[in-house]
Amino acid sequence: MAVAELDLAGLGGRVISLRPAPGGPPVTDGPVYALIRVGGVPAGVVLALVPEGAEAAPVLAAAARDRLRHCVRGTPGKRQAPTGMPRASIIVASRERPARLAGALDSLLAQDHPDYEIVVVDNAPATTATRRLIEENYAPRGVRYVQEPVPGLACAHNRGIAVAEGSVLAFTDDDVIADPHWLTALAAPFTADPRLACVTGLILPARLTTPAQILLESHGGFTKGFAPRGFDPRRPPAGDPLFPFTAGMFGSGANMAFRAGPLRDIGGFDPATGVGTPARGGDDLYAFTRIVAAGHRLRYTPDALVWHHHRETWQDLRNQAYGYGAGLTAYLTATVVRRPALLPALLARLPRGLLHAVSITAHRSAAEGAGVPGEHGTQGYPWPRSLSRLERRGMLYGPLGYLRARHAVRGRQLPWEER
Repeated sequence: MAVAELDLAGLGGRVISLRPAPGGPPVTDGPVYALIRVGGVPAGVVLALVPEGAEAAPVLAAAARDRLRHCVRGTPGKRQAPTGMPRASIIVASRERPARLAGALDSLLAQDHPDYEIVVVDNAPATTATRRLIEENYAPRGVRYVQEPVPGLACAHNRGIAVAEGSVLAFTDDDVIADPHWLTALAAPFTADPRLACVTGLILPARLTTPAQILLESHGGFTKGFAPRGFDPRRPPAGDPLFPFTAGMFGSGANMAFRAGPLRDIGGFDPATGVGTPARGGDDLYAFTRIVAAGHRLRYTPDALVWHHHRETWQDLRNQAYGYGAGLTAYLTATVVRRPALLPALLARLPRGLLHAVSITAHRSAAEGAGVPGEHGTQGYPWPRSLSRLERRGMLYGPLGYLRARHAVRGRQLPWEER
């Protein structure tokens, strides 16, 4: 199905623009998954079928207006021009994907934030492709290149923390296209709340061209919805007995920013977590939980948008399902290993946590839900039994994977503590 952006002047207003997702083909007939913007601000998503020969914009606008009218969160307000923006550092970890990285960097260089730098961390490179890309094409435009020889996403992020100059550290992946307003929307909340230490944002699919991509997005993808939310350890969210250990609701690692001081204070990212280690993932979830457990606030803002290139093949999806399960229990293991004082709180939540894990990894037939992409958290999507089993197998493996990864990096100093 096509992926598009539809901008409306208001619920009953005119269509300001309809365009494909960044780099996508023109929007014609057939199924279309569209981001709905109201005055430029992300407000929701809609899936509609454009009949053959019909003009796409009126069809999608009618579907979008109907969806927003039935949306309990209402419509977003106008963007306010932020003042006193902090200097920001964008940290992008990459490994042997120069073509994808180039697209990400082009979008990051087009940000409307007034004061920022970009740092690319080349993680355990096997070739010089990433270095050559930066030196020949992006260093002249101010992009900095550093290398981290130890494999693992958390190690790469920690290397970026060590060299970053900004007071706000923003992280994204090498397979995203960032909206021009992404960094501003991600950094602005820090100016208003001194207790805020982490902000996460909206992640939408850049393409939905294969069954694996559509199935992943139907399963929830990386989307956390279109309602801004704040998380405060002094006022745990009502109805969430697992807080703060359901870190997946906070956001995802492809779109997150931290105040530099608190992130360094918790030791950054656990180097025994993340893609590229035996733990398979969990580095972002670990950081979210540790930040909140340390007494800081976290905020999710859908106005900070990146478009993510989901993996395309069935084997990619199998690997992701297993990695999601492993990363979940690996990060929980990391949390209690590195901060044992949290163990009683985790044990008290464990029975409900296990029920929650069983629920979110459950097999669902296509008949049980429409499988509409973007319906994060509704659990009304199809999810094959084979992927359900892989997620649960990954959950069983996660603690062992973490301990193996921890053994491999034992004795290493944090990069910003090295002399």
